[in-house]
Amino acid sequence: MAAGAALDAIRTAIRSDPDNAFAVPAGWEPLYVADPAARIVIVGQAPGRKAQESGIAWNDASGAKLISWLGVEEAAFRDPALFALLPMDFYYPGKGKHGDLPPRPGFAARWHPPILEQLTSVRLTLLVGTYAQRHYLGTRAPLTTVVRAYRDYLPATLPLVHPSPLNFRWLARNPWFTDELLPDLQRHVRRALDGAR
Repeated sequence: MAAGAALDAIRTAIRSDPDNAFAVPAGWEPLYVADPAARIVIVGQAPGRKAQESGIAWNDASGAKLISWLGVEEAAFRDPALFALLPMDFYYPGKGKHGDLPPRPGFAARWHPPILEQLTSVRLTLLVGTYAQRHYLGTRAPLTTVVRAYRDYLPATLPLVHPSPLNFRWLARNPWFTDELLPDLQRHVRRALDGAR
């Protein structure tokens, strides 16, 4: 089966999975972007309500901040032949006491592998936030420790703090993120995209 057809079949399976039946009455589609030509994979948490309702991944203030961190135009970020966007859960998880609920356990373990198997042009994977980092790096270290050691994971992987506006205090306490990591991030993004259509 060609990669495009395989990805279509996976999306259909996700839609019809009984675990995702709660999304049907709301008209929610699984919110992710995957194309066989993608050069960069961004693994985030789960869609926020605004993004889920709009049907556009990272369609919020966090997405705008992420795009600025990457040093690309929004048109490039939205090009599936350049960026695959794979949150740890493809559906908005609902509201908790202190913000949105976490991604559902086991969701990424089930659905990411068959999708990533079809993405054969990936050069860089960005792990945004604790959930993605724990899943893909197998670490229980604090987020700041993991992100501060980002060079240890290059050139294939780069961990990031979540670009939520609520993280302004973390960014103020960790100026190395802006001074050191972001320029490195942008260099690696340019390198991964070099020659991409």
